[in-house]
Amino acid sequence: MSHSQDSPAGDRTGPSTADDGAVQAVPDGPVQAANGTSRARANGGPAPVRATRHKGPVELRRGQAAAPQSDSMLLDADPGGGFTRTDPWRVLRIQSEFVEGFGTLADLGPAISVFGSARTPQDSSFYAIGEEVGRRLVAAGYAVITGGGPGAMEAANKGACEAGGVSVGLGIELPFEQGMNEWVDLGINFRYFFARKTMFVKYANGFIVLPGGFGTLDELFEAMTLVQTRKVTSFPIVLIGVDYWRPLLDWIEGTLLAEGTISENDLSLVQLVDTAEEAVRIVAASSGHRQAPSAASGHR
Repeated sequence: MSHSQDSPAGDRTGPSTADDGAVQAVPDGPVQAANGTSRARANGGPAPVRATRHKGPVELRRGQAAAPQSDSMLLDADPGGGFTRTDPWRVLRIQSEFVEGFGTLADLGPAISVFGSARTPQDSSFYAIGEEVGRRLVAAGYAVITGGGPGAMEAANKGACEAGGVSVGLGIELPFEQGMNEWVDLGINFRYFFARKTMFVKYANGFIVLPGGFGTLDELFEAMTLVQTRKVTSFPIVLIGVDYWRPLLDWIEGTLLAEGTISENDLSLVQLVDTAEEAVRIVAASSGHRQAPSAASGHR
């Protein structure tokens, strides 16, 4: 694994190895344990390193993990620094993330992005629903894409992996990052949120959204905006958890619609269900699914 300074990924257009870039692909099993420790370490050897972060393809540990995030350096004004802190250099790094993502996911085949809270505990009913969502999506011929983290994301990846499907994780550099969950078979780590968000939409046939916080809401409202503005078409968005999501939808109808800031047609941008079976049935019927991932993907 490289520990050199950040640099553009160059002109690579296909998946790279864990030693070579941001892509982590282990066809026969999990990539990395949820706590950032490998299985080999669990069976002996040095004590686990708890302060671990990814900065694009670079892994930072201990004191190095306190380094600033790429997103914050991009968005904060910084009058000093060398060329590697300038916007032209950042453009190259941003380009490399799109090249890496496009090249890795181009042959993924039909897929559904599943969102939900990283804080969902394993004994939660929504964790169990997430696992079922993953299993049912694989049975319906889809790959499963998540943010690669713990909680609801881990649940969907676990269901997909155990069902023999393609389990994808799109990670992001965060100050409290926990690494890819152990059920991700194909993982890409991103520095920039907007590059990661593009992959979630571009390579998915729809969204299934489990209960979550600000990150989940961010992805949900961005998807709704893209559908509303017809940037994407035939893109189903399904919320699971009637009791959890109903107050939000009531506010949208009772406030936004009442004030005239959205139209009545916008209320149909999402569908609300309570079970994994209903959610998968809706996305499969609405997304124009044509082929199974195994027929198109060379990642398994």
